[in-house]
Amino acid sequence: MNANLEVVPMQEWIQTDGKPLIIAGPCSAETEDQVLETARRIKAEGYAHIMRAGVWKPRTRPGSFEGMGEPALKWLVEAKKETGLPLAIEVATPEHIELALKYGVDVLWIGARTTVNPFNVQDLADALKGVDIPVLVKNPVNPDLALWVGAFERLQGSGIKKLGAIHRGFSNAQETKYRNSPMWAMAVELKRLFPQMPIIGDPSHMAGKRALLMELSQRILDLNYDGMIIETHRDPDAAWSDASQQVTPEKLGEMLRELEVRKANYGADFSDELAALREKIDNIDRELLEVLTARMAVVEKLGEYKRDNNVAVLQLDRWKQLHGDRANQAKGLGLYPEFVEELFKLVHLESIRKQTEVMNSATA
Repeated sequence: MNANLEVVPMQEWIQTDGKPLIIAGPCSAETEDQVLETARRIKAEGYAHIMRAGVWKPRTRPGSFEGMGEPALKWLVEAKKETGLPLAIEVATPEHIELALKYGVDVLWIGARTTVNPFNVQDLADALKGVDIPVLVKNPVNPDLALWVGAFERLQGSGIKKLGAIHRGFSNAQETKYRNSPMWAMAVELKRLFPQMPIIGDPSHMAGKRALLMELSQRILDLNYDGMIIETHRDPDAAWSDASQQVTPEKLGEMLRELEVRKANYGADFSDELAALREKIDNIDRELLEVLTARMAVVEKLGEYKRDNNVAVLQLDRWKQLHGDRANQAKGLGLYPEFVEELFKLVHLESIRKQTEVMNSATA
């Protein structure tokens, strides 16, 4: 993927004193009292650089709480006056942008359901022409890196250079412990392509439940993300939306203080040891490739057998057995079952491709 994005460094539009950026606030702005009390308690804890709240809530089905709209912006302005915290909200239409700018919102973000539609993103980009404001883009609901990058390109085409990515995970095709599978490799690849792009983790939407917030937040920091956006509510269990993934401002402060922030770089004292460990990894990787080569040789023989005996390439029972067995083996070996499942999906898909190639070849 060839792309060139000119991105203003995050520290030029928000000062964090070298700490990870923390954007905190309720999933939804519900009432004036709820917004102000939550804002005061966030401010008292001292960890937040920006306050977030949902003003318009795109829901999967109608009938759910879909946000308070413009009245909520008035409450957020009051919270900003009282606490001094800049404001961040999600926008999904040009009208949302117009109102956000009218009320002095400091940071905008584009949600996952909007990012997935280039027409919607272009409408927002057109509405932002001539506006100098940070815009954060959540990954699309489905794991499509080109869609994510395309959103940044459309915004930059309208003159937006204060850009950032929010990694909130991807919709699951099967049951997992996460509401949205992190698929870390997607965000890592975005960072590889655009090392200047700030990446902010969204453990709330990855987790879907507060019990998983700590482990996901630590993983985000371990991967050297630039910050996190986390949902916090004065009374999480009574929240009007996404109650199970929110925590109180005090509980969030306790969690953030327990997290370990890793060093982005290492000094000369560590270079020799790191070089030795990386050499070991290189050697193991070579062995992995050799094992994969041997596996594919067996797959080719299997393809020949199926061809000669007129057997279909795809055997669903085998597919299910393989993924179940490998996940169970992963647990016994101390590996993440989700990682191993994704790995063997790729391996099995390549095996099917190879067998199909053999199946369509002429016999010797």
